[in-house]
Amino acid sequence: MTVFSGKQVFPVDYEAVVSQRLLEASLSGDLKSVQECVDDSYLDVNFVGAVCLRSRKTEVVLRDESPSEVRVEYEEFKTDVTALFAAVHAGNAAFVKKLLSIGADVNQKLFRGFATTAAVREGHHEILEILIKAGASQPACEEALLEASCHGHARFAELLMSSDLIRPHVAVHALVTACCRGLVDFVDTLIKCGVDASSPDRMLLLSSKPSLHTNVDCTALVAAIVNRQVSVVRLLLQAGARTDIKVRLGAWSWDTSTGEELRVGAGLAEPYSVSWCAVEYFESSGAILRMLLQKLSLHTPHCGRTLLHHAILCGNAGAVKVLLDCGADVESPVTTNGKTMCRPIHMAARLGLSRILQCLIGSGCNIDSKTDTGETALMLCAKHRQEDCLRALAMAGADFGLVNVATQSVRSIAESNQWSLGFQQVVVDVIRAGKLPRSSNSSVFCPLMFVAQAGDIEALKAVITWGGFNVDYQDDNGFSPAMITALKGHVEAFRLLVYAGADVKLCNKSGDTAITLSQANNNHDLFEKVMLEFALEKGNRNSKGFYALHCAARRGDQDAVKLLTSRGYDVNVRDGDGYTPLMLAAREGHGTICELLICHGADINFKNARGETALSLARKNGSMKNDAERVILNKLACNLVIGGANVRKHTKGGKGSPHEKVMKMMGGVGVLHWGKSSRRNVICREAEVGPSPAFRRNRQHKGDADEPGVFRVVTNRNREVHFVCEGGLETAELWVRGIKLVTEEAILSNKQRET
Repeated sequence: MTVFSGKQVFPVDYEAVVSQRLLEASLSGDLKSVQECVDDSYLDVNFVGAVCLRSRKTEVVLRDESPSEVRVEYEEFKTDVTALFAAVHAGNAAFVKKLLSIGADVNQKLFRGFATTAAVREGHHEILEILIKAGASQPACEEALLEASCHGHARFAELLMSSDLIRPHVAVHALVTACCRGLVDFVDTLIKCGVDASSPDRMLLLSSKPSLHTNVDCTALVAAIVNRQVSVVRLLLQAGARTDIKVRLGAWSWDTSTGEELRVGAGLAEPYSVSWCAVEYFESSGAILRMLLQKLSLHTPHCGRTLLHHAILCGNAGAVKVLLDCGADVESPVTTNGKTMCRPIHMAARLGLSRILQCLIGSGCNIDSKTDTGETALMLCAKHRQEDCLRALAMAGADFGLVNVATQSVRSIAESNQWSLGFQQVVVDVIRAGKLPRSSNSSVFCPLMFVAQAGDIEALKAVITWGGFNVDYQDDNGFSPAMITALKGHVEAFRLLVYAGADVKLCNKSGDTAITLSQANNNHDLFEKVMLEFALEKGNRNSKGFYALHCAARRGDQDAVKLLTSRGYDVNVRDGDGYTPLMLAAREGHGTICELLICHGADINFKNARGETALSLARKNGSMKNDAERVILNKLACNLVIGGANVRKHTKGGKGSPHEKVMKMMGGVGVLHWGKSSRRNVICREAEVGPSPAFRRNRQHKGDADEPGVFRVVTNRNREVHFVCEGGLETAELWVRGIKLVTEEAILSNKQRET
């Protein structure tokens, strides 16, 4: 047919136009238009044309440990259909009958399937029945059954199965599909219709945990297990589905010779029983596994392992709990070629599965059991750096004092694995949480020594408070907790131990004490300060090898020296190196401390084994004279002039012969005395080392004018007297210094009395 319009001519396919009108009328339900098209002689009732459909579709949503869910959605799209397909999709039974009566093909296959497929998809049961009676073919009915298995339309399945057009393998495929989706009524209908629940089928199985996306030959039971469909599994077992089957769905494999485990990927491991499948694809309630264990043995091994081992390897705490509740042997060993390798607790510790570990501990397993190499679960945690598992075992009372066949302990394993700090933090956290780590052998592991080395104050307080530990315990090398803290520089931990009664005078096998070990640290002074504070607070003299007064003197702590001397501390006692407090104060240049000690009776003449005196030590403090040297020289000079000594006195200004005299000063009045005559009791106005010019001239002919030890005094009557002392220049300087000091002190005393 040709239509003329202006200058252009457009050919029109009238048959297509009429047939397309029928498609659209069938979809929209326009009875009048349908009738008009049917009456048109140009109509092609099986014409295929494009229309927009809003169709129902399903999607499977995977869950980690819960049943997979079917989500229903609707989508709109443009597709090729026939009038019959459109009428079926719209659910118009009258139109369907009308179209069938005028020759519509019930078995015409389109992109969206047969008309039977559309009837099932959209849920039109009456129309499906019409189509079957109208001669729907076997492919049309089988495709409809498969569609029904996706949507769960049980009544449709019953109708289709009664048609005798469904082949067994198609029915099995529909059954397995419905099992994956958890469509219980549909599964029940197929089983009642005689479908074999134990027949295998090739099916794409999907799982999110473990990740699975593979085509595998499986039964309806396996499909239901993988998709965690509890109700379907129960129905299948009630229907007598076989459980004595094996399936290749595992993700783990292991070497039966060495025990080495390999994660090969889901579906690639050796075939195993459905109960093992239920462990690996565990459903959170545990119902599936429990139902299977009523049919299958819990203890049947697979390549040297049991279900419990497999649950641990899969890292599923829920499965472990179910198995233990059902009577699994918590001590069942993993064997390789007849040799016992390890037990469940060792696997959990090695893999770092703390929740599973706690389940095993709660079931009464031996937490100190050993592997074939003598390793405990604690040791495996240290070896593989599993903090949470180490913490769980420590809290449960695992023994830190055991060793393996190589005599390694959990602590030494952590150190060799460069995990000392991580191990230390876990143990300290356990102690802080109120649990004391258990050790059957303190030489292998001693909690007190451990926290002392860690230097953690709170943990150390907790251990000391618990009691039961000797604060002076010494290890194989003779180290005590106090020595460890001193060596590591842990001042506050050292303080805790000292106040808890630790003996700082103990020596290790190298002869070191806590104090000597602390000297290797930059904060050595802080350790001495702790001991000094302890001595001041407790009032113990030379407490346990520590010389408090010596320390205070060396540090220049005037208040501490005053307090200690007031408590009767001996100012002349020698320390381990032979030093008196005065010697140490002099060495450090603390003049005020020297003066204080001298006032309390410190002997300035003491010598140590090296021949050192307070004065010689003060002079070593620097090239320039310091305050300590001045104080000591003053004391020596005063002692010399007040105590007196033999001197040679020159007469007549050096013209006469010198005479031996005993000269000394009378301290209270400042009088220099060398005889009984008043002329021999003088008050000095000046005192100088060396001769005067006149004396030098008078003695020039004798050649002894500059003799070492010459000094002179000038009396208050302006009389000059020369003396020569033994000891040379240094003693002469002491005489001069002493004369001046005693004279000044006497003058000051007189003034004070006058006022």
